[in-house]
Amino acid sequence: MNEKKETIADPGPLGLAAFALTTFVLSCVNAHLVPTSVADVFLTLGLFYGGLAQLLAGMWEFKKSNTFGATAFTSYGAFWIALSSMVYFELTGVLSFGADRNIAVGVFLIAWTLFTFYMWIGTFRLNRSLNIVFGLLLATFILLDLTEFKIISGPIAGYFGIGTALAAWYASAAGILNPLYGRDVLPIGPYKTKMQRAQQAEKSA
Repeated sequence: MNEKKETIADPGPLGLAAFALTTFVLSCVNAHLVPTSVADVFLTLGLFYGGLAQLLAGMWEFKKSNTFGATAFTSYGAFWIALSSMVYFELTGVLSFGADRNIAVGVFLIAWTLFTFYMWIGTFRLNRSLNIVFGLLLATFILLDLTEFKIISGPIAGYFGIGTALAAWYASAAGILNPLYGRDVLPIGPYKTKMQRAQQAEKSA
């Protein structure tokens, strides 16, 4: 008797949507488009949507044997939980970095920049949509690093973060709409593997 293979729905659109919404809200604050008091909303989003929802998406990606998706969603989910917790603990007096706050946050962000860099490299074997998301995210982290260490100033990192959020929403929407409509309503531009390129060359010959 053949065992029925267990399948689950694609958790990618959920993870991307959670990442996009949380990034958008915080980036609007960083870009000085909304009052800083809006940052309080970010704390709950960072813990439950950007954090918990992405962690769950990452676990489901493990179930689907998708190492890239599992690593990305689990890691960035943990990033939002860590960042939100750090801000909350500062507000409540549990943590106090004092004059070294920019160094502490800067090192935290640099570490995530390095992680994002090699994840971005991985997207060149996936699709252009994710490549753009991670490329913008990498640029955002670099700008945040420079801002935190007072090398640059202004809201530019926030604007790049908003661009990252919009790109992630696009990828999420593509993951929802394309399967529902059975066609590329929102093209994601998949990259061809070596085998696919070879097969295409054989057909053209």
